[in-house]
Amino acid sequence: MNIPLAERLRPKTLNDYLSQQHLVGKNGMLYNQIKSGVIPSLILWGPPGIGKTTLANIIANESERPFFKLSAINSGVKDIRDVIDRAKKSGGLFTAKNPILFIDEIHRFSKSQQDSLLEAVEKGWVTLIGATTENPSFEVISALLSRCQVYTLNAFSKDDLEALLKRAMSEDDVLSKLNIELKETEALLRFSSGDARKLLNIFELLVTSFEKEPVVITNELVTKQVQSKAARYDKTGEQHYDIISAFIKSIRGSDPNAAVYYLARMIEGGEDVKFIARRLLILASEDIGNANPTALVIANNTFQAVSVIGNPESRIILSQCATYLASSPKSNAAYDAINKALHLVKETGDLSVPLSIRNAPTKLMKELGYGDEYKYAHNYENNFAEHEFLPDEIKNTQLYNPGNNTRENAQRQFLKARWKEKYGY
Repeated sequence: MNIPLAERLRPKTLNDYLSQQHLVGKNGMLYNQIKSGVIPSLILWGPPGIGKTTLANIIANESERPFFKLSAINSGVKDIRDVIDRAKKSGGLFTAKNPILFIDEIHRFSKSQQDSLLEAVEKGWVTLIGATTENPSFEVISALLSRCQVYTLNAFSKDDLEALLKRAMSEDDVLSKLNIELKETEALLRFSSGDARKLLNIFELLVTSFEKEPVVITNELVTKQVQSKAARYDKTGEQHYDIISAFIKSIRGSDPNAAVYYLARMIEGGEDVKFIARRLLILASEDIGNANPTALVIANNTFQAVSVIGNPESRIILSQCATYLASSPKSNAAYDAINKALHLVKETGDLSVPLSIRNAPTKLMKELGYGDEYKYAHNYENNFAEHEFLPDEIKNTQLYNPGNNTRENAQRQFLKARWKEKYGY
């Protein structure tokens, strides 16, 4: 049976578990919970290949609980209810050790799918362990999130990953029989991007492709071999980033045909619809902005809609949004403005806010001149009174420069009529 190296080397106990000492070390919160047998429902949040699934298995093994697993990629509400029913029966009536229900990539569940977990978690029929690479605050509904502890898993360090490679060479039944010299590791670590599963799969691919020993692993060898062979192990790697890049650039370039083509490529490849919608939301502000403010509204509604609906219907909503954004006028003026402002803040530090626009909630502050000479705009013609709002050191600095399109040209005229030559509009 051809079991991948990453699976053969998967730790079975906490003692063998690599890294995450803030959670599973002797003083770690999760370590104490496992040893006490009191394990709450929890969300494990961290990058791919960091050991979330492994940790869930270890928790189940060390606490001697029944273990049920679902993948959010191919499970629906019916699957959730079926496994909850089986978990309830396996727990029995006279045991305090309720079963563990592990859900991989829980961020891919729609709102209705997550809702179907609430009763089981609330009544303690199961202890839920969810794994996610996405921020749970955005991807897990608040009702479910409030019933779970969130634990963050840190990316592996270079030392962690090198230790993993050495463990593979010394402990794996297959690799330990080979004469392997690990001369350089930089390229291996670079191509794996901190993903332990990917690292081990690439390593196995390399060492088992040699016909003669010793197998000498160098950066040059890894670079030459991996670029042509490792794609099969990397469904979320380079091609993933290439296609989302092409998708965004097609919309930015006002080509709805290319945009919907790359959208189809992502949908067909099983990409998370919420990931696509989130990128559209960013693009609507970064690349369209005030040239068409409705773009942000539509993108936000798209994100909300696909979060509730899920596949396969989300493809229609994403297509509508992508083609709308591609067909909109473009401007990155708002994006440029905040970048310039952040750069200015880093250069100039904490400049004093002018006294005239400071808040004056106390008598002492009023006596010190806070709020003096402030002109309340609504008391003046056209709801405008020229005033200095920036600190003296950077006054007259233009950060926002409207783009050259119908809406922002109107903005430019509005600002020029009020500020005259002050900001160069």
